[in-house]
Amino acid sequence: MIDLRSDTVTRPSQAMQQAMFAAPLGDDVFGDDPSVNLLQQQACQLLGFEAALFAPSGTMTNLIALMSHCQRGDEAIVGQQWHTYKWEAGGMAVLGSIQPQPLAHQPDGSLALHDILAAIKPDDPHFARTRLVVIENTTGGQVLSLDYMQQVQQLCKAQGLACHIDGARIFNAAVAIASQQQQDPYQVVRQLVAGFDSISVCLSKGLGAPVGSLLLGSHEFIAKARRIRKMLGGGMRQAGVLAAAGSYALANNVQRLAEDHQHAKLLAEGLNAAVVQHQLQAEFSCHPVQTNILFCDLSPKLADFLRQQFTEQGILCTAGSYQSADGQRCRLRFVTHLDVSLAQIQLVIAVSQQVLAHYARNNARDNSAVL
Repeated sequence: MIDLRSDTVTRPSQAMQQAMFAAPLGDDVFGDDPSVNLLQQQACQLLGFEAALFAPSGTMTNLIALMSHCQRGDEAIVGQQWHTYKWEAGGMAVLGSIQPQPLAHQPDGSLALHDILAAIKPDDPHFARTRLVVIENTTGGQVLSLDYMQQVQQLCKAQGLACHIDGARIFNAAVAIASQQQQDPYQVVRQLVAGFDSISVCLSKGLGAPVGSLLLGSHEFIAKARRIRKMLGGGMRQAGVLAAAGSYALANNVQRLAEDHQHAKLLAEGLNAAVVQHQLQAEFSCHPVQTNILFCDLSPKLADFLRQQFTEQGILCTAGSYQSADGQRCRLRFVTHLDVSLAQIQLVIAVSQQVLAHYARNNARDNSAVL
């Protein structure tokens, strides 16, 4: 099985499992699990925040952040496709009583600064009080630049707003920027998050831990967040067995994210070459790849055929449909990660080449029959 559905499907390596097995344990709700405390301190040092909190998931750390920054009836400015708005079951509204103000994305994945400014409500009883701006980096695999991140946090400070990063894949962003500029990704990640009030970092995606996310902020913010974590049922007891995996991931699996990025680019190049060779450009196009996520837009007919053939060959990806100016289209998503090797990427390209060749021959035969 070659599982390209998400980088959440990664499984702990033998070395990570050994770290989990050997982790000293305590009761984290009492604050005395040494492995959890070590992970939180490690994250603070890497990212430059005062305090951190370990929780079961990124959905929870984002919700904790929103509920810590906002009161009932307050408003958070978010992206139309942000996880905090679209993919986390409406928790900010349902559980936090926070009004989302979604904004449309720019082609590079960012929110336009003038759109953020225009969305901030005046001090008027007719409106919800704008309290928070949320930024997601990466977003759909796209990297938001250092300059843009700094412009957002400066805008928020000038407007008296808090600013939170959904940084589920912030290390993917840092590695991508570091690779271009020949820098240390740990140094880049500190620059990306500098000046923001809080960030959520997922350990169970490309970093390869089985469970867990971190929320980072000031001592005062994390004290408030700890109470909300308990309220939401996120207080775990001997959680060090999971935290040890996160510590291993932060120490060993950050720089290797560059391999995942290279594999995604190689997959895009291979698919593009096959599409051009078989003259299927009208039915199949790949989006540019910046990190470990590749999106491809296909005609529904080709998408159904390709996914059927992939399933038979043990290749998994995700799919969704959308309406374009040219009619109904299908979008496939491929996500590379540490459990997908270079040889497996080459196999996916080879299978795709065969499948697209077969599809093109069938299309040519059908067209000849019509004529």
